[in-house]
Amino acid sequence: MFTKLRNRFLIVNLLTISIMMLVAFAGIYIITYRDVQTNIEMDLRKVMDSYEKSPGHNEPRMGNGMPDRGMSGGISGGMGDGVEAGTPRDNGPLDRSGEAPMDRSVSFMLLSDKNFELVSYMSKFEMDETFYEQALAEAAAKHRETGQFSLDGSRWIFNVRPVGNGYMLVFLDVTARKEILTNLIYTFSAVGVGMLIALYFASRFFANRAIAPVKEAFDKQKQFIADASHELKTPLAIINTNADVLLSNPEETISRQSKWLHYIKSETERMSKLTRDLLYLTEMDDAKATVLFSRFDLSEAVESVLLTMEAVIFEKELVLNYDIEPGLTAYGNPEQIKQVVMILLDNAAKYTNPQGEIALSLKKQHNEAVLALTNTGEGIPPEHLPRIFDRFYRTDASRARKQGGYGLGLAIAKSIVEQHKGRIYAKSTLGQSTTFYVHLSS
Repeated sequence: MFTKLRNRFLIVNLLTISIMMLVAFAGIYIITYRDVQTNIEMDLRKVMDSYEKSPGHNEPRMGNGMPDRGMSGGISGGMGDGVEAGTPRDNGPLDRSGEAPMDRSVSFMLLSDKNFELVSYMSKFEMDETFYEQALAEAAAKHRETGQFSLDGSRWIFNVRPVGNGYMLVFLDVTARKEILTNLIYTFSAVGVGMLIALYFASRFFANRAIAPVKEAFDKQKQFIADASHELKTPLAIINTNADVLLSNPEETISRQSKWLHYIKSETERMSKLTRDLLYLTEMDDAKATVLFSRFDLSEAVESVLLTMEAVIFEKELVLNYDIEPGLTAYGNPEQIKQVVMILLDNAAKYTNPQGEIALSLKKQHNEAVLALTNTGEGIPPEHLPRIFDRFYRTDASRARKQGGYGLGLAIAKSIVEQHKGRIYAKSTLGQSTTFYVHLSS
C-alpha cells in the first residue's frame, strides 16, 4: 500500500515539475527565437538598403546579354579573400556612412529579369555561377517576397524587391544563428533529462521521508487495535467461562455461586477501566484545542495528589519522601496535571520493591517547573526506555497484568504533558531505581 502511495507521489511530482520545466523552456525558446528572427530581419533590411545604395547595382547587361562580372563587392564576415572583415572593396555596396554594411554574416545580391533569369550579381567572395542560379531558383520557387531555404548545407534568408524591369534579390547566410536555436533545443533536452533524473531520486528520497510518519502511524494503529483486542479478549474469556459455570449449576443459590459472580464483576470493572482510558486517549487526540487552560498553583495541585496517595503508599509499607517548592505556578488544566501526578505515583507504587522508597520533588529550574518522581526497584532496561510511553507497552506483561495494568497510564500522561507544551521522560538504573521527569513552563 505504501509503495503504491510513494509511486503515486513520485508520478504526480515528476509530472508537475515536467510541465513546469516544459513551460519554462518553451518560454525561453520562444523569446530567443523571436529575438533571433528580429535580428535576422533587421540585418537583412540593412543589407538590402546597403546594396540599393551601392553604385552600379542596376546597370544594364553587357552587349552579348551576359552579366557584367566586374560588378563584384558586397559584404562578408569571415570569407578568406584577403580583405579584412568589414572593409569595403572597390565597387562594393556601402551603407549610408560609407562603410561596409555588415560584418557578421555572408551575403550577396542578385539581379534578375521578370522571369527570374540571372542578370548580374554582386558579392564580396567568389562563388560558382551555378550556386547563384540555384539560390535564385530556390527564391523564385517560394513565390514570396521573403523566405528561407537550405543550400549546400547552409541556411539562407532572402528578400525580393522589384527593380526596373526585373528584381533585386538579396541573400543572407543565417546558418550560425539557426544553429543557436538548434543547440538551444539540444541543451534544453539534455538539461531537462538530467534534471528529471536528479528530481526522480530527490523525489524518491523525500517521498520515503514523507511517507515514513504515515507508515509509522498506520503501524501504531494496527498495533493498537491488536493490543486492545488482546486486552479485551482475556476478560471476555474469563466472563464467558464463569457464566458457563453459573449456567451449568442452575439449582445452586446466588450465595453459593458468589465466587463466580465476583470474578465476572472484577473482569467487568477491568474492561470498564480499559474502555475509559481508551476513550480518554481518543478525546485527547481529537479535542486538544477545546481544553480550557488557566494559570494555577502547581505546588498545591501536586500536594493534593500526594495526600490522596499517601495512605495507599503507606499501606504497601513503602517510604514516601517529598520536597515541594511552594508557590510554583503553571499554565494549563490543573485536573489533567493532577492526573499525570496520580499516574506516576500509582506506577511508582506498583513497581517499587518491598520496603522500598518513593521520592518526589518539585523545583523551579530556569523558567520551568520540574517534577521528579523516583522509586527504588528493578529498574527499566535501556532498550525499553524509549517505548515505555507507547500505548499498551509493558516491560513485564505478566507482572503488569497481575497488577491490573494495561500499559495506558504512561501514554495518557505523555499525551497530557505534550498538550501542555511540556516534556516527560524517564531515566533508570537497573537493579536500583527509576526516575520520571516532567518539565512544565512556569
